[in-house]
Amino acid sequence: MLSIKKEVKTLYEIQKSKFYCVLTRIDSLEQVSTKLDEIKREYKDATHYCYAYILDNYKKCSDDGEPSGTAGLPILNVLEQNDLNHILCVVIRYFGGIKLGAGGLVRAYSKAVTTSLDRITLISLIEGYKLTITTTYENTKYLDYLLKKYEPIKQYDLNVTYTFSIPKDEYLNIADELNKHIISKELKETMLGI
Repeated sequence: MLSIKKEVKTLYEIQKSKFYCVLTRIDSLEQVSTKLDEIKREYKDATHYCYAYILDNYKKCSDDGEPSGTAGLPILNVLEQNDLNHILCVVIRYFGGIKLGAGGLVRAYSKAVTTSLDRITLISLIEGYKLTITTTYENTKYLDYLLKKYEPIKQYDLNVTYTFSIPKDEYLNIADELNKHIISKELKETMLGI
């Protein structure tokens, strides 16, 4: 599976109509609604906000008032042809006064997306987990070493909380390491009456 590293915005113009394309990575359906609202505020005078998204096995597209099948489906087709996932593509149209016809709309929406794809950086998506570990300060040196390659985000309070993503095939090894180090230490402290 592929997705994009960062959001891309482009403009494609044909016969006085402007097609702004926004490609952004998503990890939840809530992000779709949030991003659509944000785009509608940013491009508030647009004629149409057509979109498609793919999130794992869930796909959806919208023509947003364009003739059926002339906007959302062409956007979705381009995303699928490029094996993209965890992706939202919104094409914002400002009508220029000249009708493009059904075939012209399909070509225009497809071209708006392919123009954006020329400017993206692809990343491979790996199936995995997002984990959160809360521990005492005395375990931070060990966890900093163990989790370094996962680039955890740390929050400090009474305890330290690590949040990070880990590939599915590495999860069991890390879980075993954590269990050996932290659980054994806690048992040892209990046995010694510390």
